[in-house]
Formats: sequence, structure tokens, C-alpha cells
Amino acid sequence: MLTGKRLSRQTASAILIATGILAGICSPAVSSENVPLPSDAFNDAKAAYDAAWDANGLAFAVATFTRDGGTAYGQYTPRSDSVFQDDDVLSIYAEPVGYSFTQSDGLYAFELTASYRLLNASGQVLAEQDDFAVFSGQGRSKQRELAAALSFQFTGLPAGAYTLETRFTNEADGETAGFSLPFSIAAPN
Repeated sequence: MLTGKRLSRQTASAILIATGILAGICSPAVSSENVPLPSDAFNDAKAAYDAAWDANGLAFAVATFTRDGGTAYGQYTPRSDSVFQDDDVLSIYAEPVGYSFTQSDGLYAFELTASYRLLNASGQVLAEQDDFAVFSGQGRSKQRELAAALSFQFTGLPAGAYTLETRFTNEADGETAGFSLPFSIAAPN
């Protein structure tokens, strides 16, 4: 008898747990009445930001050589100059804006690919590579704080002036935008 009562309690507990899980799955997202909602002014500003983002097209809020590449959005230290030694790593930090999102199953996704060209002072292409880096993400809201950290190392460059061209492609719509950063290789000491 005792075993039968325990089994009944366990079965009843399992049914209650399953019912609770099922109710959570079938009900809309649970929210608390104690969560403060954004003001109408905030929502209007957010809608205006969305419209400005979409109208802007792919561009860059920041694109600069850095001392260490950058560790997160807004976390970088710009270089004071663009003079490098032959074996230095060229670190770039960029903040793309205006890229497009795709939407599926309640998720917003983005994907940008980066390509580069290294040019000498006369414009001759010394090195290039398409789609060497991919920046992507997805979430329930549009992720607009993208830190694109890139590193390059070109060995054997003689002292002189160069330009590093970097181009990003928005994979959602094929739009491209880029920037050029001039730099020089110092003569060996």
C-alpha cells in the first residue's frame, strides 16, 4: 500500500510539472507588471533611429589604425601615427553602420564580409584577398554595435608609403562600402 501511495504522489507531481511546462510553452512570453516600459518619446526616438539607419546605407562611424586592434565595441586605442616597422602588425578597428538585417522566426541576422587591397605609392596592387573575414550575428533585436577588428602583417615591404583599402560587403543586400588608410613603413634603424 505504501508503495502505491508514493507512486500516486510521484505521478501527480509529474503531471503537475508537465502541465506547468506545457502552460509555459503554450502561453505568450511571460512579463512582470513591475517592469518599467520605455516612454513614448523613447519609442519615437528608436523608430527615428531605425529609419535613419535604413536610409543611411552601409558606412563607417569609425575606421582607424589602433595599438591593439580593439577588444569590444568602442574599446580601442587609436595609434598616434601610421608609421610602422617592416614586421609590425597593422591593427584596424572599424564600426560599420547602416548594414541590413534579415528576419526569420523572430530573429534578426546580419553578415558582413571584408576584403582588402594593399597598394604602393603609385597605386600598384601588391596584395589582395576577398572575403577574408566575416562579421555576423543574430538576436531577437537588431544588433547595431558591431566592432570589426582586423589585423594585417605584411613582411618584406621596403620603406615607403602605402595604402590599405578595406571593403565590406553587406551579404543581405550586396551593398558595399569601404575605407582607405594610408601608412608608411619606416626605414630600418
